[in-house]
Amino acid sequence: MNRREFLASTGAAGIAAATAASPASANASPASQPVLMKLGDQTEPTNETHLKYLARYSVRNICGYPQIDGDRLYATVDELKRIVDMAGKYGISIDCIAPPFLASSYIDTEKHPAIMLAESPERDRDIEQLQTLIRNCAQAGIPSIKYNMSILGVLRTGRVPGRGDALYHQWKLSEAHPKTPLTRAGVVNADAFWERITYFLDRVIPVANECKIRMACHPQDPGVPPEGYQGVNRVLGTIDGLKKFITIQESPWHGLNFCQGTISEDLDDPGTQIFDVIRYFGNRKKIFNVHFRNIRGHRDDFIEVFPDEGDVDFVKAIRVYKEIGYPYMLMPDHVPLAADNADPGSLQSFAFCYGYIRALIQAVSEEA
Repeated sequence: MNRREFLASTGAAGIAAATAASPASANASPASQPVLMKLGDQTEPTNETHLKYLARYSVRNICGYPQIDGDRLYATVDELKRIVDMAGKYGISIDCIAPPFLASSYIDTEKHPAIMLAESPERDRDIEQLQTLIRNCAQAGIPSIKYNMSILGVLRTGRVPGRGDALYHQWKLSEAHPKTPLTRAGVVNADAFWERITYFLDRVIPVANECKIRMACHPQDPGVPPEGYQGVNRVLGTIDGLKKFITIQESPWHGLNFCQGTISEDLDDPGTQIFDVIRYFGNRKKIFNVHFRNIRGHRDDFIEVFPDEGDVDFVKAIRVYKEIGYPYMLMPDHVPLAADNADPGSLQSFAFCYGYIRALIQAVSEEA
C-alpha cells in the first residue's frame, strides 16, 4: 500500500477549559507562545482544479507535486516554478514537495528500489538525482522535501466500519498474514537497515546543508516486533529509532515528517505518551511537517479514525505544538473512507479535517 493511495465544535472557550485541566510544561507557558503553525495539505494532484478545492477550504500551505517530464527522478527549476506560480494564483504556498520515489511504497512493486535495496551503482545514480532536486528546490524557493525510507510500505490488515458510512483502516498484528515470508529485499536486520540509512544521509544531508532545504523523513508505518516482519526490522518504527535517526548527520536541515498518527501507533498508551514525544523532537527543532491524524488503539492493534474521536486529545496536542513554537504545516493524513465510493478521493473527509484543524489553530491563537 502506498501512502498516497491510502471538533466536534471546539472554540476558544473549550480550549481554555482544557488549559485549566492541563498545566503547561515547566519550560514555557503555551499561552505565552505565538501560534506559527499552519493548516497544510499533501493531496494530489497540484493542478488548477485541486488548488481551487484547497483554496475553498482556506488551505494556504501545501506539499506540491510537480509534473515531471520523461523518466527523471527530479523536477527541473522550471517545473517547480510552474506549480509555485500556479498555486500562487489562489493564495497558496508550496511549502514542500515529494520526490517521485522514496515514497511509503512496498519494495516488491517499487520502480526505483535501489536505495532501499543497497544496490550500487544504481543507488548512487538515484541519490544524485535527489541531490539535483534539492538544488532545484533552492532555486525555485521551495524550502522542504518529504520522503520515506520504506521496504514494507504501509501495513494494514483491513477495514472496519466507523461512524455513519465511514470505513477505518486497521492494523492488527495478530491477524497479519503476509503474502510471502520475505520481500525481494530478503532479510534486512537492524544493522543492514541502519547502513542503508546512513549511506543515504551521508550523501544527501550535506547538499541540504549547502542549499538550506529541510529534509523531512516519515517514520515507518507501523512499527513491527524486534524480530521483524517479512524479514525486515523497521528501525524507524520505534521512538528510540527515530531518536537515533536525527543524530546521524546532525544538521538543522535533517529532521522528520512527523506523522503523529504513526508515532501514536508506536506507543503502548498514545493518549498519555504522545505529548512528551512531540516535545522531545519539537524542542530539538526536528519536526519539519506534521501529519495530524488520530488513532484508536495502541502499538500492534489500532484503527485510523477522524481527528475528533481518537485516543489522542487534539486540543491538548495542538497546545503542545504551540508550546514548542512549531512553525510549519499541520496536515490531514489517512482520512477515513466512505462506503461504496460515496466520497471519491475522500475529498469530503479531507474537508472535514481541514475545518477541524483550522478551527483548532484559530482557537489556540486566542489563548492569552
